[in-house]
Amino acid sequence: MTQFTQRTVSPFRYDIVGSFLRPQELKDARAKFAKGEISQADLTKVEDKCIVDLIHKEEQLGLHAVTDGEFRRSYWHLDFFWGLQGTKHVQLKHGYFFHDEETRNDSVQLTGKVSGENHPFVNYFKFVRDHVSDGTQVKQTIPAPAQFLEEFLRPENQANAKQFYPNQADLDHDVAQAYHQVIEDLYAAGCRTLQLDDCTWGISVNNFANLKKKDPNADTSQLEALQRRFLKVNNEAIADLPDDLVVNTHVCRGNYHSTWAAAGGYGPVADTLLARENVNAFYLEYDSDRAGGFEPLDKVPDDKYVVVGLVTSKSGELEDKQIIIDRLKEAAKYHPLNKLCLSPQCGFASTEEGNILTEEQQWNKLKFIKEIAEEVWG
Repeated sequence: MTQFTQRTVSPFRYDIVGSFLRPQELKDARAKFAKGEISQADLTKVEDKCIVDLIHKEEQLGLHAVTDGEFRRSYWHLDFFWGLQGTKHVQLKHGYFFHDEETRNDSVQLTGKVSGENHPFVNYFKFVRDHVSDGTQVKQTIPAPAQFLEEFLRPENQANAKQFYPNQADLDHDVAQAYHQVIEDLYAAGCRTLQLDDCTWGISVNNFANLKKKDPNADTSQLEALQRRFLKVNNEAIADLPDDLVVNTHVCRGNYHSTWAAAGGYGPVADTLLARENVNAFYLEYDSDRAGGFEPLDKVPDDKYVVVGLVTSKSGELEDKQIIIDRLKEAAKYHPLNKLCLSPQCGFASTEEGNILTEEQQWNKLKFIKEIAEEVWG
């Protein structure tokens, strides 16, 4: 019988991406706060209660690293951007266009140079740190630096960025340094597991696929240059960090109200993201044909982990267990089974709207993942 390495640091054999469905109590409180019917202190009290309840449920399930469910956020990414110095919350003409619907129209723009001092997420982390049981790790999720830059590729935001950063390289450097500051502050607060959530690569494979569909001989040099830019900013942000800080990344193709934004296999980004991003593990969406095959996993260095997101968070229906096990075995043809783990393909509520499933179905999904992981890895 094959002996598999027991995981004591992230990623774990059965794992989560990070976000959870918001309880109705929290949704109601946020709605009242938006209308001015309750104070920030009142909202925070409800957030605190719901997060403590969530932590207990995560621990009861047996998760080794827990999150706050992103309960203090409206979006998985924008709330973090708004917490950086030199930024502001804006609303554009349109939101993001997903396969079946358009999101809310919030975005971020600059008011000055970007920096990372006094980010509110540090205190969010401290709250979870102070409420977990001994031996439970806290995973802090934040959007990747590349995701911040992606926001300024939106036509409405390009002129705003140039107003403060005529030189693109200066913007990239400041973003990397701002992130580095936040990460150092999180580490000082006790964070030892950090996850960079990053949809830029899903956008890239989508753009690559669309370009090739129009013309198989199309010039992809601009897309490849953008990949190199994103790789550089991500790697600069996480360079020279303490050895005991585990940094992972999660990649998907959009997750909003059970809809998706992009399609395409990982092949076009394998030589940049999978081969060269300096993270410990890749959490990769693999719950549908839109993600392509497992062949690109061959590019992941043998000392790194891949958390295979085979179980969808977009619906409550449980997958066929044997199919998931067979797919793990197929993935192991390209990356060692001992370096694989299992998770949902994404969080359950990348925005506060949440995906279309019940809380009971959400927890059943995670129990299902745990059951499979224990069967596969022992």
